Amino acid sequence: MTQHPDRVQDSSTGDKPLRARVKLFGKLLGNIIRRLEGPEVFRAVETLRRGFVSLRQQDDPDKRARLMRLIDEMDPKRLETIIRAFSIYFSLANLAEEDFLYRERRRQVTRGGPLWLGSFDHTVREFQASDVSAEQLQFLLEQVKYMPVFTAHPTEARRRTVMEAQRRIFLAAEPLNKGRIGREERREVIRQLETQIQVLWRTNEVRVTKPEVLDEIKYGLFYYEESLFTAVPLTYRLLEKAIRRTYGTDEAGRPNVRIPSLLRFGSWIGGDRDGNPYVTPAVTERACRLAMEQVLSEYLRRVHDLRFVLTHSSLMCQPTQALMDSLAEDDSISSAVFREGLNEMRTEPYRRKLYFIRHRLSETLNTVRRRLAGETAVLPVQSAYHGPEELLGDLYVIRDSLESHGDGNIAGADLTDLIRLVETFGFHLHHLDIRQESLVHTAAVAEILASTGEEADYDAQDEPTRLTLLGRLLTRDDFTCDIDVLSEETRQTLAVFQTMARLRGEVGGDGIGTYVISMTHAASHVMEVMLLARLADLAKLGPGEELEADVCHVRISPLFETIEDLHHVESVLESLLGDPVYARLLKASGNRQEVMLGYSDSCKDGGILASAWNLYDAQRKIIDITEAHGVECRLFHGRGGTIGRGGGPTHESIMAQPPGTVQGEIKFTEQGEVLSYKYSNVETAVYELSIGATGLIKASRGLIGQGGQDNPDFLGVMNALAEHGEQAYRGLTDQTPGLLDYFYEATPVEEIGRMNIGSRPSHRRKADRSKSSIRAIPWVFGWAQSRHTVPAWYGIGTALQTWHGEDPERLAQLQSMYREWPFFHSLLSNCQMSLSKADMGIAQEYAELCQDQDQAQRIYQVIRDEYQRTVSQVLAVSGAGSLLEENPTLALSLTRRDPYLDPLNHIQIILLRRYRALHAQGEKAEDPWISPLLRSINAIAAGMRNTG
Repeated sequence: MTQHPDRVQDSSTGDKPLRARVKLFGKLLGNIIRRLEGPEVFRAVETLRRGFVSLRQQDDPDKRARLMRLIDEMDPKRLETIIRAFSIYFSLANLAEEDFLYRERRRQVTRGGPLWLGSFDHTVREFQASDVSAEQLQFLLEQVKYMPVFTAHPTEARRRTVMEAQRRIFLAAEPLNKGRIGREERREVIRQLETQIQVLWRTNEVRVTKPEVLDEIKYGLFYYEESLFTAVPLTYRLLEKAIRRTYGTDEAGRPNVRIPSLLRFGSWIGGDRDGNPYVTPAVTERACRLAMEQVLSEYLRRVHDLRFVLTHSSLMCQPTQALMDSLAEDDSISSAVFREGLNEMRTEPYRRKLYFIRHRLSETLNTVRRRLAGETAVLPVQSAYHGPEELLGDLYVIRDSLESHGDGNIAGADLTDLIRLVETFGFHLHHLDIRQESLVHTAAVAEILASTGEEADYDAQDEPTRLTLLGRLLTRDDFTCDIDVLSEETRQTLAVFQTMARLRGEVGGDGIGTYVISMTHAASHVMEVMLLARLADLAKLGPGEELEADVCHVRISPLFETIEDLHHVESVLESLLGDPVYARLLKASGNRQEVMLGYSDSCKDGGILASAWNLYDAQRKIIDITEAHGVECRLFHGRGGTIGRGGGPTHESIMAQPPGTVQGEIKFTEQGEVLSYKYSNVETAVYELSIGATGLIKASRGLIGQGGQDNPDFLGVMNALAEHGEQAYRGLTDQTPGLLDYFYEATPVEEIGRMNIGSRPSHRRKADRSKSSIRAIPWVFGWAQSRHTVPAWYGIGTALQTWHGEDPERLAQLQSMYREWPFFHSLLSNCQMSLSKADMGIAQEYAELCQDQDQAQRIYQVIRDEYQRTVSQVLAVSGAGSLLEENPTLALSLTRRDPYLDPLNHIQIILLRRYRALHAQGEKAEDPWISPLLRSINAIAAGMRNTG
């Protein structure tokens, strides 16, 4: 049986403690509802809950009809209260599960011995068992960079206020985890717990107004303050502990394998302009400054605390000469640091040094705050830090000095934590990527070239002509343009690059990440961005062949999104990397080409099988091309939260990448409810960072000569499966009459657009009921809400059945692929999760919302038939008796939610019917159904967890 890093093995207690905790939370919530909302509301909640539990056990049409009548008779206010009750139950169940999994992992740690798959301990032991030497492991770790990128896609509906309330509940329940707790203490803990749940009940979980981009920026920053500033040092400590245990230490007690800085973070929030007109250059500027303010504030807090820890006296130990020289250099600002009457701590060198560090950090932070306030502030030359290297230099001096007189254990505590934070976050906190669609750049370049007389009709030129023209202009020192004669749109596009150039001086070179071009169809799309960067002095070629004079401060990442784009990866990259001008500029920027792959649009376009396989194949091609051109490559995975958008367990997803394509670095988006699920609590954040990093380390073993190879036979089979799967999916989405009407009417996708959950519009252009218009996120979100989950599995059943037919040898080959090939195993495992979240009975009730019922029932039957076929085929290939048999923890979690999801879906169907009927009459009065309807969308999203 395959192990999963997200499941705890060998649990001696089963899930009994989890069931007890969920029951306790449910009881406390029930007490609150009975007390605050009245016994009638409480009885209604319990009647629905118990009724749908019994219907799950055995269908009873009469009972179902009675429950539906009960729902139908409720007024909007009562429905809203019922929805909130179920929604908050999901939140509490999620917290209980998170706490349970954390406790189970802690239990394994206290028992000793090897830990769970995906832990640092398990991974390092595995490496030693494979005869990986300390030197080899050291080399491998130094190549590793694990880079989650936070994005603000509109599927995470939780407010920061709600997340903070949930964190307080999580912490309030912790004392119950003690082995022994007295009766009175337990009673008091439960009283405090009920108080915190009551606060959550009284908190509005739905935003009253649509968030602005600034709100989303602050939402993203919340996770650093709430968990990551604590989780990152703890993650490094776990890795160091595992290496000490397995590879030992030197005479000074240091691990034989040094722990390099291998975690980095990125963000799109405030930089993603594609389809979002509210992300202006001013917003990007503010996003960078707010990030800088947050990370500098954290460093300042930690330095303040260290002053009360490193109280060593020079009468008791001998600091290094390097430290004393450093203090001598600091004397030039001592009058500003130690004002009259303040103890200068001449005999406490570390405390004295920390006072200087605190002062310099304060000066840097104050400058950032003045800029945020609108001032044109200049960083003080002598008294402020100009970059993280200066701060790290001071911290290293302290560490080395402490180690020199036998205090390495003290240096290895809070000081090392601070060092690792600075190594990870710098002064920029995260790399802010900029993203824009290729059409915007093409339009800007065309206008600029027309205004300068270089080319009157750029749009009419073919690809070779465009590349020649752009290359020639990039080599010219005198090429410029008159901004005043350009349109507002083009001036805004140029302003983005000017902002990037200005921020380099403020935040440093790492503050701005890559410039991502969505809808990249040609090499000229990249060269256009390079030309725009050239106009902002971000890129410049030296005279003649003087390569050392070349400058390039912009890193460009083409994004390939659709199935067609993925087919064109080879031609675009060959043309781009073969261009001599681009090759020079790429070399000047570090000779690493980043390529982004879009999971969402490719899946919406051609279905899960075609998407997964074409992405897999594209990665192999990209690495072959970049290696042939002598260029390093980093792949950037545009994953969403749901399976239909590339989601799934991080460890398995990384391990399922093509052999040789993960070369020490991986970058991927973290979006939707995945952010809050992974990073709201310190304990879970440490776990998620650990299993992600170990997946990357193991997938990069090829760097030390231990990489594997794909089975050519498997590749051939997968190629055929992808063709069959795409044909089936397109048969439904592109060739079935009325499918788009079915989607818009049998799901709440149009109503989702009214939710105040994101600043970005849900459609690329004015909604017109076309598959190309709607974005991938609401496409997936809508199917999930109505329990179809179509994008995550449709076509897999047909593909498997068509390929093996009734041939037992072919079925056996598919079973071998499932056992032996991580990619295929991950694909079908994720498919099982999505099939488990679907419910064709509930989906049929959503289908009854459609206006053309004959057409709707035909489409529903097609979907239902494929669902049953896919379940049957996946079970046959996996050899399982039921879905998720390999992952009982997840299976139980989903089963636990069903009795609460079922009534919510039925409530939502009634609300959709009432809401649409009201608006069909053209009513202008206040709509009483929209508020409970939006809450139902929120609640179902919480119950299904990874809907977007």
